Amino acid sequence: MSAIRHLWDRARPVAAVPLGAVILGLVVAGLVALVSSVFTPQGFDPLLPFKVYAGLFGGAFLGLDHITSTLVNATPLIVAGLAVGLGFKAGLFNIGARGQFLLGAVMAAGIGPMFATSPAFIAIPIALGAAALAGAAWGFIPGALKAWTGAHEVVTTIMLNFIGASLVSYLVLNFFQAPGFSFARTGPLGNAELPTLGFLSPDLDRLNLGILIALLLVPAIWWLLFRSTLGFEIRTVGANPDAARYAGMRPAFLTILTMSLSGMLAGTAGGLEILGATHYMPASYGSSVGFDSIAVALLGRSHPVGILLAALLFGALRAGAGPMQLDAHIPVELVDVIQAVILLFLAADVIVRRLLRIRRAKPPLAAVEASADSYAKQTSL
Repeated sequence: MSAIRHLWDRARPVAAVPLGAVILGLVVAGLVALVSSVFTPQGFDPLLPFKVYAGLFGGAFLGLDHITSTLVNATPLIVAGLAVGLGFKAGLFNIGARGQFLLGAVMAAGIGPMFATSPAFIAIPIALGAAALAGAAWGFIPGALKAWTGAHEVVTTIMLNFIGASLVSYLVLNFFQAPGFSFARTGPLGNAELPTLGFLSPDLDRLNLGILIALLLVPAIWWLLFRSTLGFEIRTVGANPDAARYAGMRPAFLTILTMSLSGMLAGTAGGLEILGATHYMPASYGSSVGFDSIAVALLGRSHPVGILLAALLFGALRAGAGPMQLDAHIPVELVDVIQAVILLFLAADVIVRRLLRIRRAKPPLAAVEASADSYAKQTSL
């Protein structure tokens, strides 16, 4: 118990507001469901919020098949959330995760069928590597524009999202379209598909190797950010570019590198989604993962462990939406309401702090600047 209390004392300054936002978001969404019951043929139902959350919880966790659905939905969110969180650590607001995700997905869907008959240990790394490189290239563009011209990454990444969606259609229609289907789509992946864990249990047949890759990326990004020199430089640039420049770092280079790494992670998320879940890509492919990853990174406070927990929460909401609709007769769009309200409380964290009496954590800027000054002295020796 003392160890758990020690961990909570360390995490509380960062985790208190996100937890409060989730709790308040669930309360507000429950009130919305309660009020909406007045306008239904069944009439006012005071127990409706309990039915809603019982359906959500049951659909997400009660049963191995439901847990599988949660993990399948959470897998791309974990990796894409890490992509956005990595950018946040460098002071970069990467709105382009959607475009990077789509470019990674289409490259995995297009390259995978070319190696469909190759051994899996060759086909999977090539397809997933193509997805990562495509995402990195799409992230490099706004990073370079930011570093060389000062163009704000929010504007450039939003524009690249639209270009990326159109480019996906162009590539599928003109390069990756497979014959023999009633609509434009990529071909079968064959051995490029990620293997599933169905050999352990039939209920795990939809759970693929992507979840293991996503879980391995969490400690990898944590080590990069908090145990490597590069991660220290990324966080210093995000906290104070002037202090970083004074310490002998190169903010322009770090901006390009961080956006490229962020795009690589988002592209990998797209590759995992195609190779592990959907197994093909139509010309009009759409996904909410790119934008949901921004919410995941914000809720997780850009920390890899927080992003993992936030992604699991969002995956659980998506997995439980269908059973909730069947049990409580509430549209699945209530999940979008929950996510939106959580983000609203995260943005207005003053409300959360006042309602739940949470103290504001001390900003780490002074510590970062002191570390940067120490770094400059060491490198000058």
